[in-house]
Formats: sequence, C-alpha cells, structure tokens
Amino acid sequence: MAATPVEVTLELTPRARFDIIDVRERLRSAHGDLLDAYPRHLYHSFHTTAGYLEQSLAARLTRQRATVAPYVEVFRTMFPEGAGYEHDQLDRRQDLTSAERAVEPRNADSHLAFMAAGLSTCVSYVNRPQEPVCFVDLDGVTDGRPRRRLTSIVGFTREREIARLKIGVPMSDHPIDSINLKDPKLGIYEQIVQTVKQNGVTSGRVRLELGGAERQAGLTVNEYETLLMRHDLVDVLRNPFRFAAEKGRHMLAHPRSIPAKALDYAKYDMVRALNQALDLTGLRASLLERLFARAIAVPAGRFLRMKRAVNLRVRESDGHGVIADGRYQSPILVQWNRADKRVRTVEAIITRFE
Repeated sequence: MAATPVEVTLELTPRARFDIIDVRERLRSAHGDLLDAYPRHLYHSFHTTAGYLEQSLAARLTRQRATVAPYVEVFRTMFPEGAGYEHDQLDRRQDLTSAERAVEPRNADSHLAFMAAGLSTCVSYVNRPQEPVCFVDLDGVTDGRPRRRLTSIVGFTREREIARLKIGVPMSDHPIDSINLKDPKLGIYEQIVQTVKQNGVTSGRVRLELGGAERQAGLTVNEYETLLMRHDLVDVLRNPFRFAAEKGRHMLAHPRSIPAKALDYAKYDMVRALNQALDLTGLRASLLERLFARAIAVPAGRFLRMKRAVNLRVRESDGHGVIADGRYQSPILVQWNRADKRVRTVEAIITRFE
C-alpha cells in the first residue's frame, strides 16, 4: 500500500543577496530521512525572486557542485542591479502604502533574472538522494538584513490526473503583452480552484500548459506588478540588452557614442559570463548554448527560457484543496507576437498525489 504524501516546510536564511542553498541538505538536517522513502518530491517556493531550476537542467549543472552559480550569473549580468528599472521607482508604485515604500526592496533585476533563467516557484523532482536540490535566491539580503524565505517539500509515490480544463485567454492586440491569469476579472483562477474542490483534491498540483499550437508565448509565475510587467519586461522583450547597456552608460567617456557603445559593452559582458558558465558546466555543444548565442542578434522572446508549462501547488486548508501561493505569486502568460483571433489556449491539468 502506497504511503500517504507528507509535506514539510523549511525556513531558509540566505547569506547574501545572491545565494544558493542545498535544500536537500537542510531537509535532512531538520527532518532526517522522513521523505527519503518517497520516489518523488515536489518543491515549492513562496517567493518570486527565489526558486528552483527544473531537474533536467539542475542535474547537468550540479555534476560539479559549484556550477549553478555561473549559469545564474549570466542572467545577473544581463539584468544588473540598479539599472533604471521602472519597477524600482517606488514613488510610482500604486500597489504600495507609504509604510511599504519605506521597506520595499528595489529588486526588478531579480524578478527579470528569475524569469529569464527559467527558475520556477514549483518543481517536481524524481528523488535522487545523491543529488543536491538548489534553492536559488536572487534577492536574499536587503539593506544588510537577510530576508525570511520559506519553501515546502512534499514527498509522494505517484500522481494521478483528475481533471483537465481547456481555457481561452483573451489577449490584447499589442504584439508584446502579459496577462495575469490570477486576475479575478478573467475568472480563470476561480474556475481552477472550483474544479480542485469539486474533485476533492487536497494534495497535488495544477500544471498549466500552453496549447500545442501556441507559438511566441510563454508562461511564468511571478509578481504581476504593472511597472514590472508592462514596462520593464516589455523593454526586455524588445531589446535583451536594454538594462545591461543602461548600467554601462555611466562608465563611458564619450557621451555621443553612449548608446551604441553601451550595447556593445553589454553584449561583451554577457558573452564573457556565458562562456565562463559553459566552460564550467560542460554545456558547450548543447541547445542552451545555441539559444544564448542567438540572443546577440534577435529579440529576447526567442531565447529567454520562458516556459511552456508551470506548476501550482495544491494543498489542504479547512478540509478543501486550495492553491498554495505566496502573496505576490501569479501565473502569467507572456507573448511577443500577436495571437490569432486575440486568444491563446492554456490547459490546466489537475493531479492528485498518492
């Protein structure tokens, strides 16, 4: 008889703004072998600037323990801290109170690097005790103080599909657009939650997938803040090196040649960071390298590791299944070309852990 799924929550304390924490090591330290017998684990971060890589990429990067960092550094080079992001202009943030503005971190770079690097808030791993599980934090320390980070781990034996929904997402006529799938006006989130409850799922996940015919679009889970999604992300999709170039402007001596020079410097810095990462990770002949190489000449939407699918964690609350998410977490559909008939198809696959 299969064991009942078990969930534990860990509190993590980052040591620096950019930090990598081995969650498997912390799990074993706090709970011993509690989850070792389960063949699968689900890892969920409650944050939008700290999360996990998909297992297939993580396994390649962690063949040598120190190689996740240079991979992520490629994207941190691409999105430098303090490079003129709209999201960091706190006086314009209508979502914040005066008290919140006083403590809110300026972290647009961390949000953009999180999305571009293909980090996830929720991932499913085959349990391989010999491999580390890396929690990657891009914004772990603010004003010298470590942020409180939470992650949950679920051990389960198998998962079974319970229901499947096909959802039409209305898009604008803008070629570059982002849609908050959690927006109550759309009713998508409510429809998914209702289906979870109707089927009595209290431990499982919702996998959101783009329809098979969808192109030039991707999914992510992040903070849907207007300045970040409608301005900063749009700038990235139009020009991948926009912010790296902005950061370099102040270091150049000839003002009239700044735009072109800054862009050249940004490309050079990213290529250098990329080559260092590839040398360390052994990914030189991989699809990953080809995608990065294309970034030098094409819009960001064609090479950023935007996903075709994301996971949402389902857990029990007051006897019912709910979607477990952090305060700022929303599933987001991003497009970089117009959708046919201004609608894109997303499938929601609801599964139960057993």
